[in-house]
Amino acid sequence: MWTWPTEVRTTRPDGTEITLRPLRRGDRAHWEALRERNVEWLRPWESTLPGGPEQVPVFPRLRRAYDRAAREGRLVPFVVDAGEGPVGQMHLFEIQWGSRWTASAGYWLDRAATGRGLATWALAMLIDHAFDEVGLHRVEVNVRPENVTSLAVARRLQLPEEGLRRGLIHVDGAWRDHITFAMTAEHPEAGALVAGLARRHTR
Repeated sequence: MWTWPTEVRTTRPDGTEITLRPLRRGDRAHWEALRERNVEWLRPWESTLPGGPEQVPVFPRLRRAYDRAAREGRLVPFVVDAGEGPVGQMHLFEIQWGSRWTASAGYWLDRAATGRGLATWALAMLIDHAFDEVGLHRVEVNVRPENVTSLAVARRLQLPEEGLRRGLIHVDGAWRDHITFAMTAEHPEAGALVAGLARRHTR
């Protein structure tokens, strides 16, 4: 049964504990500094509104909006915490029920936190949670072809690649092509990506 708020935890073979959790009131100063120092780092990859500049909500409003959407079953808005407070976000969005039971997974990390394998492990945790706890049937990951770092994350997890989708998402002021990776509940690794990573790292 899917509940919110909730947390997902795992410990990597190197002893690093990673937690996916909701934003907390006490995260405000840390979160605002994190977003401010990563504006240029994230600009080429974050979605934008076709009609013009998007107004970023202030932290209290953002946190309440996230929690409301999560309770309504429209969003799973986790932050990634490796023991030092949030270093990025790992979320399920565009959740569709009815005859679909599908969602897209999106993620970003502080530039200073990249290169440590956090995105790979956290995405594995999110997708496992999507199948095991949220109860989804399909999870997509859409990545710009130019984003070699995020492509490497999806391929490291051996997510099935479905091909290029033209003009899929408005990013950085224009409609951008994306490569789609997707996993369904019937896939042998669905719900077991973290376990697979752990096996590979302990061989």
